[in-house]
Amino acid sequence: MAQEHYFTPEPGSELKLRPISVTLAGVRRELHSANGIFSPDHVDTGTQVLLANVPTPPPAGDLLDIGCGWGPIALSLALASPDATVWAVDVNERALEITRLNAERLGLTNVNAVLPQDVPADVRFATIWSNPPIRIGKVALHELLLQWVPRLAADADAWLVVQRNLGSDSLHRWLQEELPADFTVTRDAIGKGFRVLKASRGAAE
Repeated sequence: MAQEHYFTPEPGSELKLRPISVTLAGVRRELHSANGIFSPDHVDTGTQVLLANVPTPPPAGDLLDIGCGWGPIALSLALASPDATVWAVDVNERALEITRLNAERLGLTNVNAVLPQDVPADVRFATIWSNPPIRIGKVALHELLLQWVPRLAADADAWLVVQRNLGSDSLHRWLQEELPADFTVTRDAIGKGFRVLKASRGAAE
């Protein structure tokens, strides 16, 4: 069998659901995780750094988590902004299933855990929070980011966490060069070997 990755669309391994106790939005939560998805046993360090450094998300509108895994970022967005619509996007069907299960467990009705192609093309995002899947490779990563980040609404920000030794500085430069001219990319925070990059879209003219 070929090696199975967390970005495998349909993991071939048998689903093994497991309990996971994590802190989200400042409260200990008893959730579910499973094999065949990213960081199944805990909130990974990159996501911890991101969540510790992002501002309070917009209270309404469409919010996006690119590469949701079992859902720590999407669930945090939904807990902080119950009147917003949170899009939790992943190519891994199992990850989406677990994110839906966790949203239900928390009583959240504002999380849409879907495949990329199931997000309506006209949706524009009031913010994007993401620990993007760096290990899919540079070309695929660049395509992924150019698919989503330009869909920010005017005067909105995308927050991306990237490990320094996996190319955060080069990704910073690339984003500044490749995103539309009304974007500004800055390094907003540093922690535990990670960089939090902020891609800000200018206000509408």
